[in-house]
Amino acid sequence: MLENLADNLIQHESSVRLSIFFSLLILMLLWEQLAPRRQQAHLKGSWITNLSLVFSYTVLIRLLFPIVAVGMAQYASTEQQGLLNLIELPFWLSVLLGVVLLDMVIYWQHRLFHRIPLFWRLHKVHHSDINYNVSTGVRFHPVEIILSLLIKLALVWLLGAPAVAVLIFEILLSSCALFNHGNVKLPLSLEPYLRKFIVTPDMHRIHHSTYQAETDSNFGFSVPWWDYLFGSYCPEPRAGQMQMPVGQDEYRSPEQVNFIHSLQQPFVTRKEAKNND
Repeated sequence: MLENLADNLIQHESSVRLSIFFSLLILMLLWEQLAPRRQQAHLKGSWITNLSLVFSYTVLIRLLFPIVAVGMAQYASTEQQGLLNLIELPFWLSVLLGVVLLDMVIYWQHRLFHRIPLFWRLHKVHHSDINYNVSTGVRFHPVEIILSLLIKLALVWLLGAPAVAVLIFEILLSSCALFNHGNVKLPLSLEPYLRKFIVTPDMHRIHHSTYQAETDSNFGFSVPWWDYLFGSYCPEPRAGQMQMPVGQDEYRSPEQVNFIHSLQQPFVTRKEAKNND
């Protein structure tokens, strides 16, 4: 029965993913309007830039990749390739292990993107948003998205994760990115308990601090346990949640983080960027 349900989800993959994504996006937008956590400026420009980046990398992926992560999982299953396809396990356990292992490896990928200078130049586009709202959760440079997809395809093939595990993981990835980048207010008495089980906006916002030691913390996107386990957890920013500046110190004006500048950002030095401004 579980496998039949999984097959049904895979058959309707696109509609399932899109319906969940847009439903949550609308919910987060309403939440940000009704109960914002922090005041924000230049919000219209932030949205225009972030949605333009989404459009650009979505088109590139459609043009360049005939297969994405769920398709790779189906291929690995058909060819009996990958770790979980070589081990006899109950289907539910393979799905659970697939989701957990994918989550953990993406946590480490995130840390490497902060650690390796070349990758950081790409990933810094995500961190250079001077606002912090639900649209920040989809703000990535197209080259980073392509590189991340290549890593994910290799990972799915090596793990041999069931296709439905990959689908669940992809839905978690996009849904949690929208939630934990939301400029939304949670009850202060409840938030410390929630972040024991899920990455909250207050927890992840610290990751977008201009203070580098805080930027290099709280790497998890769905569950906080990897940060607890691997020593990257930061409970509170030194300036406090309301006063903490977000973004990058060298990019503080809306013009420096608009669409064109964001595309150029990984390929210019700080000196060149300053001269251009």
